[in-house]
Amino acid sequence: MTQRLDGRVALITGASRGIGAAVAKRYAQEGAHVILVARTTGGLEEVDDAIKADGGAATLVPADLTDGATIDQIGSAIAARFGRLDILVGNAAILGILSPTGHVDPDVWDQTLAVNLTANYRLIRSFDPLLRKSKSGRAIFVTSGVANGVFPYWAPYAATKAGLEKLVQTYAGEVEKTAMRVNLIDPGVVQTGLRAEAFPGEDPTQHPLPYSITDTFVDLAHASCTHHGALIQAG
Repeated sequence: MTQRLDGRVALITGASRGIGAAVAKRYAQEGAHVILVARTTGGLEEVDDAIKADGGAATLVPADLTDGATIDQIGSAIAARFGRLDILVGNAAILGILSPTGHVDPDVWDQTLAVNLTANYRLIRSFDPLLRKSKSGRAIFVTSGVANGVFPYWAPYAATKAGLEKLVQTYAGEVEKTAMRVNLIDPGVVQTGLRAEAFPGEDPTQHPLPYSITDTFVDLAHASCTHHGALIQAG
């Protein structure tokens, strides 16, 4: 089988479960060396075991993405080891809380902003030089349908995803004349922990598994991708 990402170096945040874990496994199957970033060491080790069992290669990076200095250190380590980064997937996110906007605790607001928006700015800041050193750097950020339209009680999550979209579109405009391609992906409804947290009474088995949407992530990561500054629906 032809491996579409053979020899490429990919970093995925939120890689210990859900969409991030599925994308990491798929990228490894496609020949990429995957750098797995998440807070949960046990979850990262489970993904790593699955990747190795399938013949792939991964580097584990337990990290708190709200610590900007840690992101900078990861960038320095990638530069020293690989000299470049071919693919960045900004996937990590938290729900925050479903609540009337005026009732949201300031600490919850700040944490949601830090994980869902500010951390992605720090990823861009740290990894832009490494993506530019790739012959075909690809940056993919995961958004949500709640970024558009009106969704009462979703203020922290919706606001951060809307901000993420504008951040990524602005960045795409800034690198338009380079070999890089920068895009957003809306995964739609799949079985994830965040979905279960938002809809605890829902039967999760009615939704597809995260692995079912990984074709779109591979397409956007491939050297032949021509999308730029786009918001792509997965599936």
